[in-house]
Amino acid sequence: MDWKLARTYRLYQKMMQYPALIEEMRRIFLTALGTRGTITIDGIETEAQELLQEAGMGASTDSLTSTRDILIDYHFANEFNDDEIDNHIHLARKHERFQNLQKVVNTEGVTPRGIRDALREFCDIPQGEMFIPPSDAEGVRVALIDQFVSGQLPFVSVAKEHITIRDIHEMLGRSIWSSRHRGRIGGKAAGMLLAYKILLPRLMPHDPELEQAVRIPESYYFDSGILEEFIHHNNLYWLHSLKYKDPDSLEHEYRKVGEVFGKAEYPTEVVAKFRAFLQEVGDSPLILRSSSLLEDSVGYAFSGKYESVFLANQGDLDTRLGRFVQGMKRVHMSTLAPAPILYRRDHNLLDFDEQMSVLVQKVVGQRIGNLFMPFAAGVAFSYNPYHWTARIRKEDGLVRLVLGLGTRAVERVSRDYPRMVPLSHPMLRPEVTPEQIQKYSQKLVDALNLESAQVESRSYREILEQIPQKDVHLAVSVLREGHLGAPPFPAYPMDLAQTCLTFDNFLSKTPFASLMRKILKRLEEAYRHPVDVEFAWDGGKLYLLQCRTLPVREEPHHVELPVEIPRDDVLFTNEKGVANSIIRDIEYIVYVDPKAYRLVASVEEKVSLGRVVGKINRILGGKRYALLGPGRWGSNDIHLGIRVTYADINHTLILGEIAFEEEGGTPEVSYGTHFFSDLVEAGIVPIAIYPDQPGTVFDEAFLLGSPNLLGSLLPDLTACVPIIHVIHVPSRTDGRLLQIYQNAQEQKGVGFFARSGAQEGAQS
Repeated sequence: MDWKLARTYRLYQKMMQYPALIEEMRRIFLTALGTRGTITIDGIETEAQELLQEAGMGASTDSLTSTRDILIDYHFANEFNDDEIDNHIHLARKHERFQNLQKVVNTEGVTPRGIRDALREFCDIPQGEMFIPPSDAEGVRVALIDQFVSGQLPFVSVAKEHITIRDIHEMLGRSIWSSRHRGRIGGKAAGMLLAYKILLPRLMPHDPELEQAVRIPESYYFDSGILEEFIHHNNLYWLHSLKYKDPDSLEHEYRKVGEVFGKAEYPTEVVAKFRAFLQEVGDSPLILRSSSLLEDSVGYAFSGKYESVFLANQGDLDTRLGRFVQGMKRVHMSTLAPAPILYRRDHNLLDFDEQMSVLVQKVVGQRIGNLFMPFAAGVAFSYNPYHWTARIRKEDGLVRLVLGLGTRAVERVSRDYPRMVPLSHPMLRPEVTPEQIQKYSQKLVDALNLESAQVESRSYREILEQIPQKDVHLAVSVLREGHLGAPPFPAYPMDLAQTCLTFDNFLSKTPFASLMRKILKRLEEAYRHPVDVEFAWDGGKLYLLQCRTLPVREEPHHVELPVEIPRDDVLFTNEKGVANSIIRDIEYIVYVDPKAYRLVASVEEKVSLGRVVGKINRILGGKRYALLGPGRWGSNDIHLGIRVTYADINHTLILGEIAFEEEGGTPEVSYGTHFFSDLVEAGIVPIAIYPDQPGTVFDEAFLLGSPNLLGSLLPDLTACVPIIHVIHVPSRTDGRLLQIYQNAQEQKGVGFFARSGAQEGAQS
């Protein structure tokens, strides 16, 4: 038996499984033969005529066509191996299914189910090694991304280059959709998915280092239609108008929303989907993360505006389901919270039909007793605004790194500090002495308590006693004989009381720093904009949790500090954490006296002072004003700073954090926190002032001795006059205004009084 004829027959058998596609297959076969240089269409034609002539048959159209088809099959079967043959047959099938998919996604009024069915039919064909040309597939990619992922055009313009048709299908396989309302997976989920596909693209060779180390958590997507179904089921359509309420009434209205959500129920069909999901994932700890349609979009990060909820996910199924439902309600309800509504109002997004999806992920980490946490986590930036020395390359990025859950890296926490890692020089840090390094190190670790079902903060030493010795070795430095150094090997004996968290071995003995630098470079190149990435590190793997564009404040390339300013005209000088900026012609100063604030005894009164600041902020909206106060604005520790939200400070030009030595409320380098992102997006410049530092000028007498307008602005709050001072600057300075100049290269800044325009031209 002629083996070549046998191969040809076997090919024909495969082709006959799809008889409607035989003509398309032969067209593909002939193109492949020509590309390989085996034979051309003219060669096939000539050979067919010669065979018919040898057989004494006439060269009719039918006989010529059938002979030509046989020759195409014969040459193709014997030129290509079995895998290549299957790839070409599948390509013909793809063309047919793709044409149908293309038609469906462009049909007006088509349902999401109709699109999913057409997509499934296309993706049922094995992927193989031959693909629809990108130029043909681009339109379908865009339609699918818009339908199921995000309709934000800046996102789509990047995503269409990296997210494939099969990526969408794979994502849909992990999605829980409303059967009645169209929905998308939202911005946070979209950003994570896009980042992963940029780093590990489906249809291109992978970087071996990234392939070995980069992961995303096991993720599931609960689309935005579920919230709409909840609203419909409970007749809560009035919630859509809540965003138009007066800003002062939003807090009160939100409390009513909480009562309504507590009594309302998801439809039975939706709860059944929740139950089935929990049966599938088992009792792994979960995090329910907000993923609204606007969240993480280009230019609008919504940092920390919406809820994320950790679930221990322990116990029997009914118990887990009850807690899951409550968690979903919390995330869904946060769409209506005052902070995101006011943020949207500030950015002219109020009329957008904001909808909330929920990204549900298995928490990255390992069990440590009754706690669950990753080894480390944090947030990384492709652009480093915190360059305290000229050695640091801003374009190499920055990481805020913590032990345990990353909550301590993105929020302002009390008396605690993440490790700030400039990726151009990972071992460099602003502190020098062992005492400074210990003071500005992480003291508490966040972990999920599986018994209490709460995120708890534990002493880092308590955690070190429970984690593997190899992890202790990576995390700590040891103080011995006045010297602070990383342990030289994992079994190195140490007294945990003489340690502090530095991550020196982690940064020098693992690929983390170089890997993160590569990741950030690639993502920034793809986004064509600086990015920030939330991550976790566990078991030698880097897990991407979130990726979005990084708000970067436009700043002058260079600021020339004014010289020979009369001493009496200087309000303050500052020399730490300085970024290039010039803020001219400030008319009002709001000063919360740190010493008076410290004397306030009750927590309730301190909390109320934050609300007073918010009222002043709204009154001064449209005015040029600076806000100065104690310690850490926005801290979760009420004793270290005023507890404020974005809506309480969004109109100020300057946010000054003042630390007298006796107060102990040291301003933190807040780069990378959600709070700092708010400042950047609102164009607010943060300034840290240390009045007791040698050489620092701070005119406290001016701030305390100037006429206080608080009583006239808010007559019912005169009790706050000794603590909060509202100063009209020109009334006190003979018509002059506050001018602020900050020079990053020299790490020096000054605030002084001068007439409008007196210092023009001092920047380049």
